[in-house]
Amino acid sequence: MITIKEVQKIIKDFEKSNLTELELTYEEVQIKLSKNTHDSHQKIEQITLNTKENEENTNPDINEKKTTTDTDIKIKSPLVGTFYRAESPTEKPFVEIGQYVKEGDVLCIIEAMKIMNEITASTSRKIKSILLNDKDVVSFDQVLMTIGQEDEA
Repeated sequence: MITIKEVQKIIKDFEKSNLTELELTYEEVQIKLSKNTHDSHQKIEQITLNTKENEENTNPDINEKKTTTDTDIKIKSPLVGTFYRAESPTEKPFVEIGQYVKEGDVLCIIEAMKIMNEITASTSRKIKSILLNDKDVVSFDQVLMTIGQEDEA
């Protein structure tokens, strides 16, 4: 059975997270949490330095530019959801490989629980690789794309 302390920790972790809804069922206990958000089109900023633990997508067809360096930055998903390169299927993608992006530019969208979460650049860099296709399911901390140093632009 789940304890009160565990429930309190779940609530605290949920409040600190970027999630807007959480539903958890454990044995006979069901917990539903939600946050009031005025804007269903959230902005999420996620830039993480390159690490060996998070390797690129293994599908070579998706990786147009496979060469990455230790100075490259990996853009990772801050949540589980569906990856979208554009605002809608009829619009052009937010970014393309080789494109130079500025701080604050939208790189992609991760849709989770019918909420569109914008992933933005926190620095000005060049897009080196996009590792997913439109509508691919992404997991937490999965690498979405890599961006290179400013002098590589």
